[in-house]
Amino acid sequence: MRKSLAILFLFASLGATGLARADEDDCTVPMAQWQPREAVQRVAAEQGVTVRRIKIDDGCYQIDGRDASGREVEIKLNPHTLEVIDFEYDD
Repeated sequence: MRKSLAILFLFASLGATGLARADEDDCTVPMAQWQPREAVQRVAAEQGVTVRRIKIDDGCYQIDGRDASGREVEIKLNPHTLEVIDFEYDD
């Protein structure tokens, strides 16, 4: 009985942690509300980024490319508003 309760508690706590993390990093916008990839391309151009690839990651748009100085960048966008959620320089 105790072993079953311990296992149940473990799975419950892992699930709660996963849900909190999903809210932080994932986009939960229905596909019907997404902006087209051409709009994502325009946002990248406005940021001075040359796009190598646009993909979907955790329900968000992700742009892999290079900035004006040639550094590799990774930009995560909200697919509905195209707001920048995360911007990273890759080494």
